[in-house]
Amino acid sequence: MLNIALFGPPGAGKGTQSEFLIKKYNLFYISTGDLLRNELANKTKLGLDAEHIIASGGLVSDEIIVQIIENTITENPNANGFLFDGFPRTNIQAYILEGLMIKLNTSLNRLISIKLDEEISVQRLLNRGITSGRSDDNETVVRTRLREYTEKTLPVLQFYKDKGVYLEVDGSQEIGKVTSDIDDIIQSELSKSLFNIVLFGSPGSGRSTQGKAIAKAFGLEYVSTGEMLKEELKNDPEVTLKYLEIIERGEFVPDEVVVQLIEKKLAKTKNAKGFLFKGFPRNLVQSYILDGLLKKHGSSVSQCIELDVPVLEVIRRIDERSHSTADVSYYTTTSKIVKRLQIYENKTIPVIEKYNQLHEVIKVNGVGTLEEVFQRLSFEIQNGIKNMR
Repeated sequence: MLNIALFGPPGAGKGTQSEFLIKKYNLFYISTGDLLRNELANKTKLGLDAEHIIASGGLVSDEIIVQIIENTITENPNANGFLFDGFPRTNIQAYILEGLMIKLNTSLNRLISIKLDEEISVQRLLNRGITSGRSDDNETVVRTRLREYTEKTLPVLQFYKDKGVYLEVDGSQEIGKVTSDIDDIIQSELSKSLFNIVLFGSPGSGRSTQGKAIAKAFGLEYVSTGEMLKEELKNDPEVTLKYLEIIERGEFVPDEVVVQLIEKKLAKTKNAKGFLFKGFPRNLVQSYILDGLLKKHGSSVSQCIELDVPVLEVIRRIDERSHSTADVSYYTTTSKIVKRLQIYENKTIPVIEKYNQLHEVIKVNGVGTLEEVFQRLSFEIQNGIKNMR
C-alpha cells in the first residue's frame, strides 16, 4: 500500500499533481474538506454531528475528522493506497494520523512538500484571480492564507522531517518537471515495496522446480510449507511423531503449525525483494491468514500465478516421480495420488477463484521444457513488477 501526503502553499499546483498521482497509481484521494461535505450531504451520523457544530459557529473536531478518514480507508480496501491532500494540518493531527495508520496496519510512506517562494505564490494566485473572478484571489487575502499555511504547516513538516519521510520538490519549475520530480520520489518508494507471488498448481505441475528458479532469478525468498515442515520434523522429534502419520496419509498438517512456520520465515528474512509462496495458501482459511500475515508486515499479495497442466500430464508426471528416489511419501500409491489431487480440487481451486476476483490469477502453460516454462513465468512476473511500479 502506498500512502502519500501532498503539501504545498496556495498556488503550488497541488490539484494538478494530485490528479496525476491518483490516475497513475490508483490512489484514493482524501481531502478532509471533500469528505466532510460528503458526510453532510449524506446526513450520516458523523455528518449530522459536524452540522450541529458548524451551525453553532464551532470548528469540526479532530475526533470527527479522524473517524471520517478511518471509515473512508476501511471502506476502500482495494485501493492501492491513499493520497492525503493538506492533512494533517496541525501537529496534533500528525500524531492522530500516525496512530490511525498503526491501527490499520499501515503507514505514511512519504510527505511530499511542493516548495514555492511566497512572491511566486502571490503572483500565481493574482493571475488566477484575473481569469477565475474569485474574490478571494486578491493580495490581502492571498498573503493572509500564505501566512496561515506557513504558521500551521511548519510544525507538521518538522514532525515528518524527524521521522525521515519528508521530501520536497521545487514548485517554481514548469509543471511537467514538478510532476517528474514527484514521480521519481514515488518510484523510489515503490522500489522498496515487497513483490509477493503466490504460485498455484496441482501436484506434479512443477511448482517446486519453477518456484525455486523464479525466486532465485528475481531475488525473492522461496517459501515452501512442505520444505519448512520437513526441516521442522528433523529438528523436533515430538513434532515428527505427531505429524508423520498425517503426512503419510497424504493430508495436510493443522493450520496453526503452518502459520507459525511462515510467521517465523517472514520475521527472520532480511533484504529480500519479496516472497514466493509455494504450497500456501491451500484453502480459503489459509488465504485469509496469508493476507493477514502480509498486512502485519506492511505488505500484500502482489501477483497470483497458476501453472496450468492437463490432468493426464499431471498423472504421468506423478507416476514417474513415484518410481524415482524422491522423498515424497504421498506419491507412493495410486490412492494417495488420487487423494492429493482431490484435495487440491476441493480445497485449493476455491482459493484460486477468490484470488482471481481480487488479483486476477494469471494462468501460465506449464507444459514444455523447464526453460520454456521458466521463460513464460518470467515474462508475466516482469510485467507484474512493471505494473506495480
